[in-house]
Amino acid sequence: MTGIGGVEMGAQAARSRALAVLRVRSRALGVALLPAAAAVILLVGGSTGRLAGGGWDVLRWVVSVLAVFVLLAAAGVALVVARSRPAVTPTVTVAEESAPDLYRMVRDLADRLDVPAPSAIALTPDCDSWLEDRTHPAHGPPPAEQHDDDLSGPGGSAHRRSAAAPVLVIGSPFLWWMRVGELRAVLAPVVAGTGPSAHPDIAAARRFIRGLDAAVAVASAGGRDPLSRVACAGLGWASRLLLRSCRGHAAEMERGVAAAAAERAQAVDYGLRIVAQEQVGLAYAGWDRLLTRVALPAWRMGRWPSRLDVGVVAALTELSRRDRLAEGFASRLGERPACDLLEEPGLMDEAVSLLAARLFHGGPAETGPDWSPVGWEEYPEEVVDRTWRTDAARLHRVLDTLGVRRAAEGTAPGTDGPTLARVLDHLTTPDAAVTATPAAGTGTRADAAEPETGSVPDAPTDAPDDDEDDLAGTTARGAALAAGLSAQLAREEAEVRPAGARAPASVPGPAAGPDAALWDDRALPLLPLQPPRTGREILTAHITAMVCCAAMDTAGAAPALDWLDGPSLLFDGARTADLASSVLSLVETGDPGPLRAWMTDLGIRPEKPVRLV
Repeated sequence: MTGIGGVEMGAQAARSRALAVLRVRSRALGVALLPAAAAVILLVGGSTGRLAGGGWDVLRWVVSVLAVFVLLAAAGVALVVARSRPAVTPTVTVAEESAPDLYRMVRDLADRLDVPAPSAIALTPDCDSWLEDRTHPAHGPPPAEQHDDDLSGPGGSAHRRSAAAPVLVIGSPFLWWMRVGELRAVLAPVVAGTGPSAHPDIAAARRFIRGLDAAVAVASAGGRDPLSRVACAGLGWASRLLLRSCRGHAAEMERGVAAAAAERAQAVDYGLRIVAQEQVGLAYAGWDRLLTRVALPAWRMGRWPSRLDVGVVAALTELSRRDRLAEGFASRLGERPACDLLEEPGLMDEAVSLLAARLFHGGPAETGPDWSPVGWEEYPEEVVDRTWRTDAARLHRVLDTLGVRRAAEGTAPGTDGPTLARVLDHLTTPDAAVTATPAAGTGTRADAAEPETGSVPDAPTDAPDDDEDDLAGTTARGAALAAGLSAQLAREEAEVRPAGARAPASVPGPAAGPDAALWDDRALPLLPLQPPRTGREILTAHITAMVCCAAMDTAGAAPALDWLDGPSLLFDGARTADLASSVLSLVETGDPGPLRAWMTDLGIRPEKPVRLV
């Protein structure tokens, strides 16, 4: 299947499946009209005297009542399907005046492919690109039809942008990491999809599927009174039945659309697209690592990095340096980046960065004392140092709750401050009486649930079996300390969660920001980045933070940002090694030997008090 013939075959297959979806809709309508048709027959038969008397009168009334009920129910389902708001992706809309070069490139691409141009462009904090139809009535009227000013297609006539065309959603890391030619090659198959999308049968079938999906969501929300709950149950049953009937046809329709779009795009930058696809995989790896290891520590403490897309470029550049990628890497970076197609890339990066923080972690839509942006140059001091000292302070608070002495007996006055030696002594002193149950008031990890995405139960519960599995590799003292830290984290999260649990329908800035209408009554985060940390992971992170605080305050170490691994500790400008394995040895076996040897080599004084937050 090649060339124009391949395009026509894929489009024909998509249209055939779209008609099958519409036939399901027609059959559902026919079933809903059957009782009404039977009632009409009985009524006409009664008026002519052919079906009168005896049981015909009773049957006529029963069928008429049933017909009215079925028609009302069908009308209600149809109204919900037609008016329910389909799920759409929260994005940052790119206005044409803020990216005229990007719009010009996309329209030129549409002209080369001989398809309608997308109605608008939006950015998403993800490594993917797609078309999204937002012409549903619940989203308001579509924008007015617009004309290009000086853009001419291959035939010389001005290319018109249809108001019904879908929105082109572009992954923001692509704009910053890819070159202009690479981005055009990657977007070619996506833009080619506007051709099948303009076909009335395919568009109608997609609207029907999206409406059914939205109706299922409405039904799942349920109602407050018994009558509404019954109505929602009936709506959900009918919508799911229709969705199951359409599922196979809809999947084949989308495969046909994708095949037709890919075949049409073969003629545009085919050779460059092979190289660009390699950059897609690289961008995804760097983006995922940047979010989980660099952005997540900042989000947890109420700061959101405001230049995530710039960060992914730095991370991938560092990866190329470490892994010694192809020699042409440097020359590739010398080409024009796709973000140059934006008039104000910094402002757009900030809006996308806030959207990423809300999608993957949750939080309010506007900055405030507990939710403020941070630049990369401020990250080591504002995030790394503060995170370590906050975790160290929490560790000592839990030790106080467990009744651990501030200093050993016989120590000099004034040395009873927060020291690393206190932690080491507590975790390495044998004590058969210590169990994994924390002291009163500390709770268990069952109270903690999930610090980032979960909720805290109303009452403490006993430690479940999964918590015991989490702490199976720790000592008894370590398990008790981990349980106390988990409970303390849960309480802190519960205090700040109500303020940012749901996103208000507001935009963070006048020039660019997430689409407010897409956020109404949406619980955050929509896409949790990581599962909850286990008790052992929490304990390891807090001990590591205490070691880093001691290194900074007693040995002149400095906090730093590693683009691939997140927070790091520097000695004389070089990143430290072997700290993680030494801390794990202490947590899992209670052996402080490797950690003490590591600290001795670097001149760290565990008996000296450290500064905490």
